[in-house]
Amino acid sequence: MGNRLYIVIVGCGRLGSYLANHLSRMGHSVVVIDSNEETFNDLSSDFSGFRVMGDATQIGILKEAKLKQADVLFATTHEDNVNLMVAQIAHKLFNVRHVLARVFDPRREQVYEQLGIETICPTSVAAEMFLMAVAGSQAVEGDKMS
Repeated sequence: MGNRLYIVIVGCGRLGSYLANHLSRMGHSVVVIDSNEETFNDLSSDFSGFRVMGDATQIGILKEAKLKQADVLFATTHEDNVNLMVAQIAHKLFNVRHVLARVFDPRREQVYEQLGIETICPTSVAAEMFLMAVAGSQAVEGDKMS
């Protein structure tokens, strides 16, 4: 990525901290928001971004993170409803160009889509990978039999 992006990540758990560390290392400006201060311990020593302690569903916290300037928002908390709410606020009120939300329940993916929110569902992604692995091994098994 030649362009330096301003990225806001909501949730600093395993996924959020991984993204924050990686994107920061790549030279992007990264702000991480989490309501649990301990989660910031998952950020690596070379993380050069900012940490905002607080509830990302609160407009004031999003303003503190300068969400209006963000190119990208990742909503990566463990709560589908929080991710949806933050994604909608970022999309509708702050006009963030690219909003991505993690959603655990595959049945909710369609709802997010109807609201114009791009999602990544770990459940669906993992299921696809398992199914591809089985299909791949069956193809290999089938080759052996012929």
